[in-house]
Amino acid sequence: MSKVHVFDHPLIQHKMTIMRKVETGTKQFRELVDEVASLMAYELTRDLPLTDVEIETPVTKTTQKMIEGKKLGIVPILRAGLGMVDGMLRMMPNVKVGHIGLYRDPETLEPTEYYLKLPTDVAERDFVVVDPMLATGGSASDAISSLKKQGAQSIKLACLCAAPEGVKRVQEEHPDVDIYLAALDEKLNDHGYIVPGLGDAGDRLFGTK
Repeated sequence: MSKVHVFDHPLIQHKMTIMRKVETGTKQFRELVDEVASLMAYELTRDLPLTDVEIETPVTKTTQKMIEGKKLGIVPILRAGLGMVDGMLRMMPNVKVGHIGLYRDPETLEPTEYYLKLPTDVAERDFVVVDPMLATGGSASDAISSLKKQGAQSIKLACLCAAPEGVKRVQEEHPDVDIYLAALDEKLNDHGYIVPGLGDAGDRLFGTK
């Protein structure tokens, strides 16, 4: 079964609380998503392999550590996932970015894929699928399935806010995919929204209704 990592860092919890407030406007909400994504990237990359390299400082030659050239990829689920990309790229500027477009049927709540564009060397990359909300888990699970069909071997899922129902679905359908969360909330309501949640992340990011 995949592992679920819920970040308890005070900065993340503080920023998530401000993000949740109904009075937080689009500009501030967008900035907070960006900042929390950067903080999450720090933890997401904790297990990257290191290698020894010889360098010269202003004082002497020395052997130090650098990341071993691991190929990484970020795949936001459109559209809300776009809000997390820049924050992660700030920490990992050489990462390649793919995109997957899914929309949720308002009646069945099931996702339908309408766009997929990935780096050409899919099998060689460690991918992080990003989406602010993990509600029913349908979109995330379908996105992960699409990556696997394209040959992806290593996938993580990063979300700001999740409901237990969505976590359970992803774990059941993709037991090899670890899940990284800024917050694990209480439940889903009858409309498929996370409670207490933070509303519709896409609408709040882009100022739409």
